[in-house]
Amino acid sequence: MIEASRLGFDPFIPWTWLWGIVAFSAVIWLFYIFLRGRAWFTRALGFGLLTMGLSNPLWIKEQRDPLKDIVAIVLDRSESMQFGARTETTNVAFESVKSELEQDSSIELRIAETSPASDATNVFQALNSALSDAPRERIAGSILITDGQIHDLPATTQETIPLGPIHSLIVGNPNERDRRVEIVSSPNFGIVGSLADLSVRVEDSDVASVDVHISVNGKHIESRPVRTGRSEKISIEIPRRGDNLIVAEVSEGQNELTLANNRTATNISGVRDRLRVLLVTGEPHSGARVWRDLLKTDPAVDLVHFTILRPPHKADPTPLDQLALISFPTRELFVEKLNDFDLIIFDQYRRLNVLPMIYFDGIARYVANGGALLVATGPPYAMPSSIYRTPLAAILPAQPTGRIIERTFNVLRTELGERHTVTSSLTSHQNWGRWERYVEAKAASGETVLKADNDDPLLVLDRVGDGRVAVLLSDQLWMWARGHDGGGPYAELVRRTAHWLMKEPELEEELLTLVSEGQQMRASLRSLSDQPPPLNVTTPNGELIQPEWSNTSNGKFEAIFDTDGLGMYAANAGNAETVALNGPVNPLEYTNVDSTARLLAPIADATGGGRFRIGETTSPDLPSFRRISSKDSASGDNWAGLKRNNAYAVRSSQATQLLPGVIGMALLMVVILLAWRREGR
Repeated sequence: MIEASRLGFDPFIPWTWLWGIVAFSAVIWLFYIFLRGRAWFTRALGFGLLTMGLSNPLWIKEQRDPLKDIVAIVLDRSESMQFGARTETTNVAFESVKSELEQDSSIELRIAETSPASDATNVFQALNSALSDAPRERIAGSILITDGQIHDLPATTQETIPLGPIHSLIVGNPNERDRRVEIVSSPNFGIVGSLADLSVRVEDSDVASVDVHISVNGKHIESRPVRTGRSEKISIEIPRRGDNLIVAEVSEGQNELTLANNRTATNISGVRDRLRVLLVTGEPHSGARVWRDLLKTDPAVDLVHFTILRPPHKADPTPLDQLALISFPTRELFVEKLNDFDLIIFDQYRRLNVLPMIYFDGIARYVANGGALLVATGPPYAMPSSIYRTPLAAILPAQPTGRIIERTFNVLRTELGERHTVTSSLTSHQNWGRWERYVEAKAASGETVLKADNDDPLLVLDRVGDGRVAVLLSDQLWMWARGHDGGGPYAELVRRTAHWLMKEPELEEELLTLVSEGQQMRASLRSLSDQPPPLNVTTPNGELIQPEWSNTSNGKFEAIFDTDGLGMYAANAGNAETVALNGPVNPLEYTNVDSTARLLAPIADATGGGRFRIGETTSPDLPSFRRISSKDSASGDNWAGLKRNNAYAVRSSQATQLLPGVIGMALLMVVILLAWRREGR
């Protein structure tokens, strides 16, 4: 506590009025001089006494408590500070600066750190947080210990001036080199089978070009030289619907700071341009319109629909030129453009000499090569003219017995259907309407997911070569569409069946996913089996590990294992495969890891602070810290200044009037008499 005295004023009238009186008095006094008045001095003294009396001067004695000046120290704990000896240098520099400043009893230290978990270096966020409640008149300065790669620089340097001189202690060597690759731009979506353009950039000041290795979903696609320091376009074919992990990687350069930014990745979601469907209805029937309407309502479907109204064996004397029908373009559809279709549907089709046997053989090869076939049966499937009596028998999983069952029955999910992705998410079969007819058949292969209440198969799914086949053994689906007996999920059933046939990733029965969770990775498997295949994981360094599965729910399994480094992890369980990237994809923190003082230069210039390279060593070259006045320079060759604000808090005060009213009036009267006497001579 210290004592101090000062002159103060407590005017009897507002300051605005008081200054008005002063101005009016000055004008009158000047006019008096202009008229050659003889008592100009005493008149001026009188006006002065009047002004002094109205301003009420006080002599104030105060008990003051000096306040400490506030200095903030911000430590950069971002991931780029983990390279080399930067962390050790930061810790040594911090302890040294802290020890030096703590010896000054007039300084209050505030310490803040950036978040090591953030993907960007937010130094000024930490600084503003440390000084958020600090009075600006008490801030002596700020000290940043960082590598200079800061991602939250203020929009204008004026924002930093109230924070006092900002001094930067730059950790790291000015001649550091680091090779890094970046995907500058990539589309969010791409059409399956088409090319997507990526813009890739490689930074390396030591070489003119670097080979960039591109992989898609874990499979190496190509290697291409890319000139350093500029963005170049690389075209990638989108192989499948859903997420496609595109990874760009470069080999290790000389004197690398980190290999984490030698690999970057992006996800491109594959979408189908249009789903091209060929629907062939063998004869008009109640459910034909249901199929047509269901497919036509989907804007992503291009539907080609033919209904055979006049089979060749039907006797009809009407001349062809009088029929409003077109001939069935069999060769064009089933030979020339067969592979243009994504899905072929035969709806109650029977052999009518419309399609030659060789065309059915072509359809079987189309499926084996990756096509999709859906057969919606009816009574014709059980007859000698059944489509099963064609080369398609080699790929159809349901063999008809020749019987047509006509009775009221419930449609149920099989035990496998409770797990299968096509039927497991449908509403409870307790609420499904009953059907009246189905074709008795034997499921020779594949997976039966729907059945009648006597366990006869109703919906059988199968894989054939690279393609897929589905057989619906009833023509009663239209009853659900009409709401008969409460209806049923006909639209969802057809949609999910078609998407399964189209190999949509989310409907794969055996689906393996791998997700990075920092220091661990989580593998998830959806399977139809109670005993999942073993999990094999290949780490970035080539090591093979086999984590154990744990059963989380019906047909779903998980395995969690620790990661041993950054990079690409590949996993397989049976026929299911997946890849995942552990580590940063495109974080700001790894965009540039070179130590630099350039970004903080405008801040230092605006606040008068200094930038000091302290190296990357356990004995950093630190500046000394001096206390300066607000008018002095804040930095020099090897020293940094911290303002001395001399702030204080008043604990008590005592005021004494210097010109009490009685004394003031007496003095004013004396001056008036002297002026009158002077003017009377």
